[in-house]
Amino acid sequence: MFLELLLLSSPIIANIGFFNTRLLKTLSLASSSLDLIISLLLYFKIPVESTFFIDKVTIYFLFIVCSIYLLSVLYSLKYIEVKESRGIVSEKLYYILLNFFVASMMFSTVINNYGLMWVGVELTTVTSALLITTEYSEISLEAAWRYIIIVSAGVTIALFSVILIYYEYHTLTVTSILSSQPKDNLIIKLAVAFALIGFGTKVGVFPMYTWLPDAHSESPSPISALFSASLLPVAMYVLYRIYQIYPLTNLYVLLPTLSIITASIILLKQWHIKRMFAYSTIENMNLALIGLVTGQVFGAIILLLAHAFGKAAAFYSSGVIIKTFNEKKIDEINGLYKMKITSSSLLLSSMAVTGAPPFGTFIGEFLILKTLFQSGYIIEFSFIIMFLALVFISINYNVSRIIFSKPKYNRLLKEPQLMSLVSLISSIISLGIGIILIILGVIG
Repeated sequence: MFLELLLLSSPIIANIGFFNTRLLKTLSLASSSLDLIISLLLYFKIPVESTFFIDKVTIYFLFIVCSIYLLSVLYSLKYIEVKESRGIVSEKLYYILLNFFVASMMFSTVINNYGLMWVGVELTTVTSALLITTEYSEISLEAAWRYIIIVSAGVTIALFSVILIYYEYHTLTVTSILSSQPKDNLIIKLAVAFALIGFGTKVGVFPMYTWLPDAHSESPSPISALFSASLLPVAMYVLYRIYQIYPLTNLYVLLPTLSIITASIILLKQWHIKRMFAYSTIENMNLALIGLVTGQVFGAIILLLAHAFGKAAAFYSSGVIIKTFNEKKIDEINGLYKMKITSSSLLLSSMAVTGAPPFGTFIGEFLILKTLFQSGYIIEFSFIIMFLALVFISINYNVSRIIFSKPKYNRLLKEPQLMSLVSLISSIISLGIGIILIILGVIG
């Protein structure tokens, strides 16, 4: 119990440094480092089944949140300083909201109660909506409003799911419900279906994913990384725990397949570098969800882990690019090869998020698609293969243009070292996951 409480309270305790910016940054860095260590220690303590519910699946989701928390805090040390010099955002407010945001994600992941999981997911909406607006522009305010309206509608539908679960089981304790005799009736089927629409809104499931590109593109880059790499997997974790009550596999395969198809088509015409990676997130999250519901949990976890580091690196690289070029349009960004660290990070991260071998995402996608085919979903398998190829071509074509095109202006491109290094390290981790798995013969 001590480790779990320390895990959740650490980011909140870090906010006692609100009266001094330097202290707040130091405590946030210490908190993120401590939480990552605790998530590793909890692996040797599982299973935990009391107030908190932590098993092997939980640990991996928790590790994702804590890892990206640490990387985003490190990246923010310089990124937010730059932004504040333009009079755009308060560092104190940023770090306070960031710590509360992470605490609410971790709470949603470890609590042993469907109702409190719902509360945790709702808390992430409040804190993350405020983080979207920390760069104070009309576009970011509009994105925040769209996010609040769409996600709140989804979370309301998710509440109906929780109510129906309580009506049928007279408890919301996750371990009690999952260990009880399965019930096959209309109420439970509706509860699980409502959960797909409700919590699926946060995951990025069709048709409720329209908030995602706006929120990702207008958030500060380290927050965009936390959105894609941590928030969406946390919502997926909650959704998966509800799916386990009564597997509606056909529905849970159909809607993610539609999500991958529509996101891939829209991705073809993307001109905004961060929106491009946001639509890529929709594809990755929905494929991971298909893995979870078809029984390929290992492949889904590998995909989520490798995607977390790869996509975080993509948004970190984008942040450096936007800072350097003062431009978000892909057509206006060129000659990035002059920034060796950033260009390497962007190239590696784009390959990671599009599932290029030998990245960990490739391993995860391979295992998921193999299971999908073996499960008899031939039509879905065929469409997903085709549109994954479309995503691969679209993203890597744009990234190649950004990196290898001839510079329009002969100017010195100076890299912010810490931000660029954090981005590169994150992309290398995604690559390392794949190499280690290939050495272990996972797909041999």
